[in-house]
Amino acid sequence: MVVKSQIKFIKSLQQKKYRMLNSLFVAEGVKMVNELLQTELKLHSLYTTNPELLPSNEFKYEKISDADLKKISSLKSPNKVLAVFHIPDAAPLNFNGWLLVLDGVKDPGNLGTIIRLCDWFGIDHLVCSNDTVDCYNPKVLQATMGSVARVNIVYMNVKTLVKNSGVPVVGAFMEGEPVYRFKWPAQGMLIMGNEAHGISKELERESTNKVSIPQFGHPTTESLNVATATAILLNELRRN
Repeated sequence: MVVKSQIKFIKSLQQKKYRMLNSLFVAEGVKMVNELLQTELKLHSLYTTNPELLPSNEFKYEKISDADLKKISSLKSPNKVLAVFHIPDAAPLNFNGWLLVLDGVKDPGNLGTIIRLCDWFGIDHLVCSNDTVDCYNPKVLQATMGSVARVNIVYMNVKTLVKNSGVPVVGAFMEGEPVYRFKWPAQGMLIMGNEAHGISKELERESTNKVSIPQFGHPTTESLNVATATAILLNELRRN
């Protein structure tokens, strides 16, 4: 049985300030939890309504009822397993390759998808501005499908980073050079901007190149979703 203090503590981790205070985050669902259990993430606690759903019996767990799982879950329909993991320390950035930089991305679904894209395209380092949504937000985690453990995610002052990086800085802009003609350097940073406002003026001034995705359809179509644009640009980066 999950006691009141456990319920209160686990529910508190749905808020960023308590995740940061305790350096812990919650993952839910059989697929996600089992995938994270196979990574180097350090397990804090594990709860399940059915131990047979766990990948092995090497993990210490607490068997709970469906009713208790519902009390600690943030999901409308809890999925059998919930785990609390320690937030890992960020690794030093490595500039011998490509880094992806996010400038004020706010939507959890967008960030989660972008983390998966980094995992897919082999982008080891994802640098987020301090006003980008928290990568351990439950909605972000659901969208990452476990990729959050395989990408080094660093929150910092990206303006300072870009200014002092010493590597090519490619910004995604509506008026940039069409990506299908763009010659990608061997290494550098690709910057993606906020959903509504794009890349800030400060980072625009620091961009050594501007790249765009040409529009072939109706001119009144809304600009591309930032996660979709990231997928196209990372694909072209790797193809070249």
